[in-house]
Amino acid sequence: MIVDERYTTYLNSLYPELSPVLREIRKEAIEQLVPIIRPETANLLQTLIKMNAPKNILEVGAAVGFSASLMAETAGSDAKIITIENYKPRIPIANANIKRAGFDNQITLLEGDATDILPTLDGPFDFVFMDAAKGQYINFWPEIKRLTKDGGVIVTDNVLQDGDIIESRFAINRRNRTIHKRMRDYLYELTHDKDYYTTILPLGDGVSISVKGIK
Repeated sequence: MIVDERYTTYLNSLYPELSPVLREIRKEAIEQLVPIIRPETANLLQTLIKMNAPKNILEVGAAVGFSASLMAETAGSDAKIITIENYKPRIPIANANIKRAGFDNQITLLEGDATDILPTLDGPFDFVFMDAAKGQYINFWPEIKRLTKDGGVIVTDNVLQDGDIIESRFAINRRNRTIHKRMRDYLYELTHDKDYYTTILPLGDGVSISVKGIK
């Protein structure tokens, strides 16, 4: 927990309830220990989508389809979403949840590794949400940049690694050091790319928001 849990609990209590189907999908995911976006991150996504009114959305990391369905519900019926998922056991669950939520006509789930799929996409997308393998964000970044339109928004979840990002690599468990370094490299790229304006929020497990400048 990056922010005092009391603040998070209080603020989450203020946000409107999710729709019944999304509440059910989230409940099932939590029961099955599937990592999905936290309530405060869900609220941030909804706010950003309402602010920017995107019509073409790209998601990297579908999990069980919760966040894609949330974005479809928020963006409206004329928005289209492409989401990518590599973990085979979750793909049928994600497809079933998307259909159950009534968004199978808006959301297309592509099966496979984003490293292979992203170069095949044309875009441009006006909103991108990345919530996949944290150690791969730095590898996805060149294609994400290519696919994002001028003025587009890129949101990346889990960038502060529950606060571990500020620790020395020697304080990190050896098996997590590669991810730790790659995430630091990714955040450096985001904040030093002159074509993007980026802020990093200590919300949930850390969220970055980048806006591509208009040339």
